[in-house]
Amino acid sequence: MHIENLDTLDYSMKAYEANSRELSFRAESKAEARRWQRRLRAKLVELLGGFPEERVPLKARTVEAKDLGSYTRETIVFKSRADMAIYGYYLLPKPKPETPIPAVICFPGHGRGVDEIVGIQEDGSLRDEYGGYQYDFALQCVHRGYATLAVEQFGFGHRRDERARDAGPGNTSCQPSSGAALLLGQTMIGWRVYDGIRAIDYLETRDEVDANRIADMGISGGGTTAFYLSAVDERVAVSIISGYFNTYRDSIMSVSHCIDNYIPGILRYAEMYDIAGLIAPRPLFAESGDEDGIFPHEATEYAVERARSIYEILGHPERIGLQVFKGKHSFHGRGAFEFLERWL
Repeated sequence: MHIENLDTLDYSMKAYEANSRELSFRAESKAEARRWQRRLRAKLVELLGGFPEERVPLKARTVEAKDLGSYTRETIVFKSRADMAIYGYYLLPKPKPETPIPAVICFPGHGRGVDEIVGIQEDGSLRDEYGGYQYDFALQCVHRGYATLAVEQFGFGHRRDERARDAGPGNTSCQPSSGAALLLGQTMIGWRVYDGIRAIDYLETRDEVDANRIADMGISGGGTTAFYLSAVDERVAVSIISGYFNTYRDSIMSVSHCIDNYIPGILRYAEMYDIAGLIAPRPLFAESGDEDGIFPHEATEYAVERARSIYEILGHPERIGLQVFKGKHSFHGRGAFEFLERWL
């Protein structure tokens, strides 16, 4: 017996199609586009839950420093908020640069956390070659000559609750933390993006870094943070997004995802390609595996083309790039690093 109107995804898609996004991009001139960016950026920050009115002192300290041959690695801790610290690794190529060099802030995706992108294995030893689905992309950055700040994301690795730690190295505290954020009228994306803002603040204190040439890079959940950080903080000069930039419709609305991906009410105002327009005309590069089951590449290609129209209005369609590679949900990097070298 067939009963109509029982398919929940069908209901969601119909609601999506009937929804009128108030701040979709409709500008026809640079001036209109700039006004639109200011309006949507303010609304996005509001939907993320807002940021603290005052930034607390960083109180940065180096916990450990190691010479690892071709680069040095500092384990660092600094304040994000009064009651929350950030843990990360600051990697610097050798020899130490005599003049300031460009820097990349790297955000890991779900997994063991920041150790997974700097080549540190579970036993503390270093991998002999790039590995995991994230392919040690922070390590790849320093090997290419960039000052690199690999940031542990809220809820991952070194920044988990006790229950997640007891459950093992691959477990995160995303779900309870994201739920807590929502209950407080905030979001996990907002918390992580604010960490990214403070990471830029930290890099601005380092003499080795050219503060006008700071990029961000992330895979999956790290791509999420890099994407929204670039959208709200114009100090990000170049943004590299792996395994995330898509449409809400075809990714987190259609496929089961961690709750840390969600921004309540966002579709009342914009689709993901509109958010990408907040980065324009700063350079933006997206990559997607042709077998990515959670951020399908067809939607990534569509989203990039929609965002390109915003870049065109702002006079720089060449500053948005895309590579679809053969593979699953993973970091690829070939086109991304070429793009980074060109624009950073």
